Amino acid sequence: MTTAKSIKGAFEAMMFTWGEPLDARTAGDVLNISEKEAIAYLEELKEEYEKEGRGIRIRRINKSFQFVTADENALYIERLCTPVRKRKLSQSALEVLAIVAYKQPVTRGEIEAVRGIKCDRVLEGLARKELVEEKGRSNGIGRPILYGTTDTFLKYFGFSTLKELPDIEDIESLIEVPEEYEDAIMANQISLEEIGSEEKTDGEATAPEEVQPDPGEEGAEAGGDAEQPE
Repeated sequence: MTTAKSIKGAFEAMMFTWGEPLDARTAGDVLNISEKEAIAYLEELKEEYEKEGRGIRIRRINKSFQFVTADENALYIERLCTPVRKRKLSQSALEVLAIVAYKQPVTRGEIEAVRGIKCDRVLEGLARKELVEEKGRSNGIGRPILYGTTDTFLKYFGFSTLKELPDIEDIESLIEVPEEYEDAIMANQISLEEIGSEEKTDGEATAPEEVQPDPGEEGAEAGGDAEQPE
């Protein structure tokens, strides 16, 4: 297994079999090559699929790679798979997730300062869905937990890295995401494009005098209606 063609062929078979994003280091270990070499071959393979306009593409998620369907074929896949169960994230979950994505690493108190309402249960729900995770602790008083997004977040939103997030100057504009905003059904993704189109405003978010309970959290699990593709 020494030629570039045979190595890329092996990677194709591994991604097809693995299903989930294939870590470059793991793939490289199987073929006894370095992580750097594995990424280079996988990137070459990714470009080949794009240039040839194939129905299957390779998506990079940090240092992992995965087979996905081309966006232009979503309609045909939808017809094939109808009926499809659709799920969406709740308004509260979308707001918290957007704040975490743009201000990470961020504490729960900082999130609540932007939203003006408590978000502990929403964070727990997002963590159970593996969209956010603990990134350490702040050096502030009490050393509160810092939260950030995960590779699962990148996967469902269709990003390769956090650098692909739309530029937004004022995080407060993110909490105006429409409630009916749903995930991309067939691509198994949730898009932030509409968030990027929100009107930008100047100034910094300040903490409210009193943090009020989130009415959307009562009687339901955090992000309980926060729904994702299955």
